[in-house]
Amino acid sequence: MSKKLEKASFQGERGAFSEIAAAQLLPGAEVVPCARFEDVFKRLKDGEVTAAVVPIENTLHGSVYENYDHLLNHDLPIVAETRVRIVHNLIAAPGVRYKDVKKIYSHPVALNQCLKFFAANAEFEREIFYDTAGSVKMVMERGLRDAAAIASAAAAGIYGARILRRSIEDDRENFTRFFLLRRPEAASRAARKPRDGHVKWKTSLVFTTRDSPGALFRSLSALALRDLSLTKIESRPLRGKPWEYLFYVDFLGHIDDPAPRNAISHLQETSDFLRILGCYPECGRI
Repeated sequence: MSKKLEKASFQGERGAFSEIAAAQLLPGAEVVPCARFEDVFKRLKDGEVTAAVVPIENTLHGSVYENYDHLLNHDLPIVAETRVRIVHNLIAAPGVRYKDVKKIYSHPVALNQCLKFFAANAEFEREIFYDTAGSVKMVMERGLRDAAAIASAAAAGIYGARILRRSIEDDRENFTRFFLLRRPEAASRAARKPRDGHVKWKTSLVFTTRDSPGALFRSLSALALRDLSLTKIESRPLRGKPWEYLFYVDFLGHIDDPAPRNAISHLQETSDFLRILGCYPECGRI
């Protein structure tokens, strides 16, 4: 019996960095571009795809807050993570020379990660576009001869464009971390498979604290008392309760092991709300 083809949704056009992440996480999978992050989650929730790939944080830009909110609102567990080195390239239509370029299109985050390039080339006009790869697609479809885009090398190849300048980003230590999401039943099947003892695991969860002095300290002590390594903490406003917050936490450990299991049990006692967002292999340090 043939294996079911994987289909993964991601935000952006073909050639986006999210597609690169999808290729790392699910080699050979069919990719389904989406205009909005909400659409990425909805396609998976509705069963139109078997997986979704979303960015969660960038080493320079910080967290992708919208996706933290979507993780809370959709029961779609995290089953894997990966990191993509973000390399920004100046891309134009074939035959367009560097000296012909007057406008440069890209996503605002990409434009802001190339400020040294723009400072050295003050003649270029920056134009905000909704997507890095989408800006390459637009330049090619409109046949622009005085414009370029900033995007991945993959986008240049997909749309038949030409790279004028490679790696124009300010900081080479520019990485984005991505999550692979699945529907709950698929995540449960994966969790039942035997574990490789050499693989380090990471657990992501979200909780709220009680409104009392030292509440967050007591909650985090559930991890500290069991020597669990906290790798990420992020706070988000709790809708409907002004000045109260949700806390998103990543720590090293598998939820079936004694220390993480006891820490989660302890944390449930000190919090008003707690949800496990996923338990997945750590992809390693940068």
